[in-house]
Amino acid sequence: MGKYLVMIYDDEAKWAADDGSVMEQNHKNHQAFAEANGAALRGGGQLDDSTTATSIRSDGNGGYVVTDGVFAETKEVMGGYYIIEAADLDEALAIAKQVPSPMGGVEVRPLVNGG
Repeated sequence: MGKYLVMIYDDEAKWAADDGSVMEQNHKNHQAFAEANGAALRGGGQLDDSTTATSIRSDGNGGYVVTDGVFAETKEVMGGYYIIEAADLDEALAIAKQVPSPMGGVEVRPLVNGG
């Protein structure tokens, strides 16, 4: 069994335009996902808005540059994640396809050395 990180990417502008009904349904959908896949889940969480992000980069001289904002400017930003355990990538993808993401999509990556 390996561990996989399922990163949930969303368009925050679409969420900002939501009247709350999509958010409420999405919360219910995540609860249903967790109940249906509880045996595979090893962790997860929702991230705060990308406006709260702070990025740290090496300055190439042994120091760091700290900036407000996400690492890369994109339309969709990581809004949450799950850590799942699956027999192989195919099983991980089958689970990840069930992750609710009405304003974006998900990315799946194996954790190195089993996390």
